[in-house]
Amino acid sequence: MTRLISTLAALSLSFAAAPALAAGADDSVATAPPDAPYQKVSDLVKLPDFLPGMGQLFVDPETLPAGPFLAYDHDGKLVSTTYMIPIKAMNADTSFDNLAAPGGDVDHVDIYFNAGHPGVAEPHEHIVLWHVPVADEARVAE
Repeated sequence: MTRLISTLAALSLSFAAAPALAAGADDSVATAPPDAPYQKVSDLVKLPDFLPGMGQLFVDPETLPAGPFLAYDHDGKLVSTTYMIPIKAMNADTSFDNLAAPGGDVDHVDIYFNAGHPGVAEPHEHIVLWHVPVADEARVAE
């Protein structure tokens, strides 16, 4: 457990230091639908078109299961970028270098466990790079 916490802390710090986070959102992903190769997740697996708490998700299928998944609010505006990292990959022997943040500036990061769901069935961590302030997370709450 200590190793997992250390890995997550290091991963969080690497996001904070990544130069890609300093720029604004890439125009090709700023509004839904994003440009190819991103596809709507609900067209790829049996999930609702809009997931409360996450939004409408798009992913490049070649990057599964990790992503990045781009999340949009009901108005089609990008709110977050999420990585879904399998628990089995979260160990001291694995590093995550040069993770893309196509959504640009990151306001804050959330990391939480998910037991699995269609598309990423194995237990994994959601690493959510929020491009909006905490108060604006409500835009995808329901």
